[in-house]
Amino acid sequence: MNMQISHDYYLIVDVEATCSDDGTVPRQEMEIIEIGAVMQNSRTFEVESEFQTFVRPVRHPELTDFCTELTGITGQQVVDAPGFQVGLDALRKWMGGYKNALFCSWGDYDRKQFLQDCEYQNIEYPFGSEHLNIKAEFSRTLNLKKKLGITEALRHFGLRFEGSHHRGLDDAKNMARVVRRVCMGR
Repeated sequence: MNMQISHDYYLIVDVEATCSDDGTVPRQEMEIIEIGAVMQNSRTFEVESEFQTFVRPVRHPELTDFCTELTGITGQQVVDAPGFQVGLDALRKWMGGYKNALFCSWGDYDRKQFLQDCEYQNIEYPFGSEHLNIKAEFSRTLNLKKKLGITEALRHFGLRFEGSHHRGLDDAKNMARVVRRVCMGR
């Protein structure tokens, strides 16, 4: 995997967002309800730090049953959570301890969701312009025609998903396992 070694860290981020299966939460109105991230050293591939916060949504403050079933995140967890600005401030503070980190996610969804939420709430985007789509890079590196999900990518290496799928921090930690496996062969 050509993971642009010019960076000291891979900031691997995964978000969960409000959602529905019946159109009550349109795609353009989805909002981040959880931010999970790991800081992975680009040379040793060790995860040096983790970050997680729930975020209180404002457009659709009550989570749909579908969203809770998918993510395991309850309405109470987001009602008691900080707003998007406070959540981003905590993320920025945590990221500040790690210079020269490349923002990475599995696919482009997370980057686009941050852009959408930042624009809606008139908040500065917390990442630079560089973004690495690990999903696309994984497929390109292994010469796969199909872009795999995280669970399928782990299975490719004989690994099992650890934690709960569709939870920000667990998804980010599993992405880091894929990056380590591809880059180090273990």
